[in-house]
Amino acid sequence: MPPALAQSQPRRQFIRDAEVENTIRAFGTPIFRAAGLDPAAIRINLIIDPTLNAFVAGGQNIFFHTGLLVRSENPGQLIGVMAHETGHIAGGHLIRNTDAMSNASTEAILGMLLAGAAGAATGRGDAAAAMMLGSNEMAMRNLLAFSRSQESQADQMAMRFLDDTHESGKGLLEFFEILGDQEALVSSRQDPYVRTHPLTRDRVSFVREHVAASPYSNVPWPPEWVEMHRRMKAKLFAFIEPPVKTFMRYKETDTSMEARYARAVAAYRKPDLAMALPLIEGLIKERPNDPYFWELKGQMLFENARGKEALEPYKKAVSLLPDSALLRLSLGQVEIESEDPALLADAQTNLTVAVNREPEDVFAWQQLAIAFGRDGKEGMASYALAEHYLLKGKLSEANFHANKAEQLLGKQGPIWLRIQDIKEQASQVRAARDRDRKWW
Repeated sequence: MPPALAQSQPRRQFIRDAEVENTIRAFGTPIFRAAGLDPAAIRINLIIDPTLNAFVAGGQNIFFHTGLLVRSENPGQLIGVMAHETGHIAGGHLIRNTDAMSNASTEAILGMLLAGAAGAATGRGDAAAAMMLGSNEMAMRNLLAFSRSQESQADQMAMRFLDDTHESGKGLLEFFEILGDQEALVSSRQDPYVRTHPLTRDRVSFVREHVAASPYSNVPWPPEWVEMHRRMKAKLFAFIEPPVKTFMRYKETDTSMEARYARAVAAYRKPDLAMALPLIEGLIKERPNDPYFWELKGQMLFENARGKEALEPYKKAVSLLPDSALLRLSLGQVEIESEDPALLADAQTNLTVAVNREPEDVFAWQQLAIAFGRDGKEGMASYALAEHYLLKGKLSEANFHANKAEQLLGKQGPIWLRIQDIKEQASQVRAARDRDRKWW
C-alpha cells in the first residue's frame, strides 16, 4: 500500500477487557437464548471509537463502539441495541449481505476486521491493551449497511426477544430518540449507526407502539445490572480518556463505587501509584471477591515493574473467575516474566486454558510457546508457534514449526492430528493466495 494512501485511511483500535465483555455478555445472554442462539458462540468485540455504533459481521460477531457503551444512560439502552443486532443475526441478514458482496476488497476488509478483533489482546485483559487496524471507511460502511426492510425485521424480532425475556423495550426507543436528533445533521457529522442502520418514522412508530402495549415496559432492571453498567462506563471512560478528564467527571467528592474505580484507573495511568493503590485496595476491602478489582491491582503492579507483587492479585482474580481466558493469559504472562522456573508449569496450565477457550488469540499462543520453550519442551514450543504463525498468516513459519513439532513429538495423539490440520490449512491458504495472484 502506498504510504500516502495508508496515512489517509482511518484506523480501528480493538480492545479486550474481561469485565466489560462479561458485562455485555450477561446483558445479552437472555436475548441470545430467546433468539435460539448459543450464547457461547456469540463473540463480543470492542472498538475504541467515540461515536455511537454497533454492528454484526462475519457470522455471530457483535461489534460495539466504546462511544455507544459510555454514552448509554442505562442497561436498557444497551440491551435494546443488542436485541436489535441479535435480530440481524437470527434473521440471517448478515449471510445475505455477505452473499451480495461483489468484490475482493470488501471481503478483505471483513477479514481484517475480524482478524483485528481476534488479535486485540496483548497480554492483559484491560481496556488499555489494544491493536491498530487500517480500513477503507467507505467500503466498511457499505459492507455493514442494512436495508430498511431488514432494519424493520430486526426491530420486530428485538421486541419479541425482549417480551420473551420479560424485559423492557424502552431502552431501544430511548436510543432511537437519541439518534433521531442526528437526522438533521450533515452525514459527515452523524454517528455511523444512523448511516448503516437507516432510521425511519415507521420504525420509531412501531417500537413506540410496542412499548406502549407491552406488559413488561415498566419492569425495572436488576440493581446488580445497573451497578455493572455504571462500572463498565466508568472503567472505559477512565482507560480511554486522559486522566484529567476522568478526575473532572468523577470528582473526589463522589464516593460511589464507580467513581472511586474510575479514579483508581486514572491515577494508575497518570501514573500515581501512591494514589491508585489505596483506591483499589479500598475497593477490594469492600468487595474481596470481586475478580476485576484484583485484576486491576495486579495490572498496576505489573506495569510498574513490581511483577512479583502482581502475582498474588492475579492469582486471586483467576481463583475467583477461573473460566476467564483473559485473566488466565494475564497471570500466565506475569508468571513467565517473573523468570522463576518454578512458575513455568503453572504458566503453561493457565495459558493452555486460555488458548483452549480462545484458540484464535495470537498473543496467547506466543506466550504459551515461550512457557514451553523456557521449560525445555521444544516440541510443544514448536507446536504453539505453529498455531501462532498460522493465525498471523505467516505460512512458511507455521509449516516449519509444524514439521519440527511432528518430528519431536511423534506421530500419535490429538496434537499430532492438530499438526496435520495446521499443515493442511497452511497449504490451502497458500494455494488460495496463488490463485488470487493469478487472477489479479
